[in-house]
Amino acid sequence: MANSFKLQIVTPDKLFYEGEVEMVIVRTLTGEEGFMAKHTWATKLLDVGRTWIREKGSQELKLASTAAGFIDVRDSVTIFTDAAEWPEEIDVARAEEHKQKAEAFLKEHKRTKEEEEEFLKAEASLKKAITRLKVSSTTGQRKH
Repeated sequence: MANSFKLQIVTPDKLFYEGEVEMVIVRTLTGEEGFMAKHTWATKLLDVGRTWIREKGSQELKLASTAAGFIDVRDSVTIFTDAAEWPEEIDVARAEEHKQKAEAFLKEHKRTKEEEEEFLKAEASLKKAITRLKVSSTTGQRKH
């Protein structure tokens, strides 16, 4: 039996997930990284992306969509994120609408110093929408 650790995923609204897990995979600013029990302590910034969780004793990986934030790896692991959703919680129509709006903005406007903040918001919105759509199109679990 593999070693396990306590994982919490916290959003501004709620404790999204709490459980005993063997592994968590997140998207950091430098790419996907996995963490297991007894990992070296670390704190890393997270990018918008998919979060995979393998619960203690399971061969399945649970999938969630997570927004930016950070992961704090100690004897237990805590993920602080702006938002988190399971595949079945994602409003696909809303995600598609946000994707289309962001794409239209980026296509119709020129990137200027004056509009840099709006461009960054549109790019972030597009990234979140694409991630949510990818997550919603899965069954939420996969064997690993």
